[in-house]
Order: sequence, then C-alpha cells, then structure tokens
Amino acid sequence: MTFKASILTLYPDMFPGPLGQSLSGRALNNGLWELEARQIRDSATDKHRSVDDTPSGGGAGMVLRADIIGKAIDAAAPSDDPRPRILMSPRGKPFTQAKAHELAEGPGAIIVCGRFEGVDQRVIDGRNLEEVSIGDYILSGGEIGAITLLDAIVRLIPGVMGNMESADTESFEAGLLEHPQYTRPAEFEGRTIPGVLTSGNHKKIAEWQLEQAERLTEARRPDLWARYLKG
Repeated sequence: MTFKASILTLYPDMFPGPLGQSLSGRALNNGLWELEARQIRDSATDKHRSVDDTPSGGGAGMVLRADIIGKAIDAAAPSDDPRPRILMSPRGKPFTQAKAHELAEGPGAIIVCGRFEGVDQRVIDGRNLEEVSIGDYILSGGEIGAITLLDAIVRLIPGVMGNMESADTESFEAGLLEHPQYTRPAEFEGRTIPGVLTSGNHKKIAEWQLEQAERLTEARRPDLWARYLKG
C-alpha cells in the first residue's frame, strides 16, 4: 500500500514545494508515496470559476462554498475511498507526533486547504472533514499547513528515513523535548563537549540525555512536562 495525498487547493503550484526536496522529495521520486494537487476551481460551475461567496449573517471576507468544495472532494475521492478527509483549519485539533504516526500507517489523506474566512460548515459536516491545526496562529491559507503536516507524516513512512532509530529519540516521541546534541570539533569558542558524551559509558550517556531532556521540557514546555509526569 502506497501512501497517497490528494491536496485540494486554489494554489496547486505551491506543491510539491518543499515536499519535493530532501527526504520527502527522494521518497516521492522513489515511489514511496504519491502526491497530487487538485485545483478547487475546476469544480466551479460558472464562467468566472467562482468558489466563494459572502458569509450568511453578514461579516467581513468571503467563505468557500459548500457545493464547490463538496464537488471537489467527490472528484478526488469516491465514497469508498478509505483515506481520512482533513481540513487545515486554525480551529482544528492540534496536530501532534502521535497523529503523524497514525496517518503514516494509513493509506494517505485527502487534505482541503482553507482560504478566506473559512469553509461552509455544511460541507465540513457532510463530507466528514476532520479539522486539524498546526498552531495557534493564522496563515493566509491551508497550503503551508498541509506541507507541514505531510512533511511530518512522510518521514515516518517505512523506507523514507535511512535510520529510523534516530527518529525514536526526537522531540515528542517519548513525550519530552530532545536532549542537546554535539559533534566535532571538540572545542568551539572555548566551549567543550560534555565529558560524559566522550566517556564511552553508554549507561551514563543515556542517563545524561534523559536528564537533559527532562530539564528542557520542564523549562520550555510545562504542558508537555505535566503530561509526562502523569505517565
């Protein structure tokens, strides 16, 4: 089973973008995953290829129409398509490393990139769109969020990373931020590598790394620290 991502967007030229480089780009070229960017305007019905309209009840901005988005989703994925349907939205559930793992183990995803003031709620409900957020801030549209989401997912697909062991110690994998990393030279501007890391004592090294990860998490992410303490 190959992971396949279908992106519904008003700006398909933004893809693959960064996803065409480095790990994700090589994996894309090697057929480890597939990506298609579909123009939402192709589902428009008028000569102007309109996709939005003014919000019911008044207010600023425009709203993506339910009929147009619904038609675009149906064209990308028939009713029996098993892939989850995601809407990039600032009001969605926060995207996490656990969610990245869940999606990486599946068949792919249909990802709708919101624009303007958002998407008509009726199509969110009618097409079972799961709203996902990459952070507590507002972007111009969902495309950058979709790229971020896919980058986190694709690197977890088997065969994409050369050494999956390195992923096991990264931030969020064990509920902690990652410990500090060092490499050569042995001294840089008067700063040296902590002696324990060059001691060859793997037990002491592991203890030091855990201690540092715990210190960083407690200082920088009290929310993660509280969850970690609860086990």
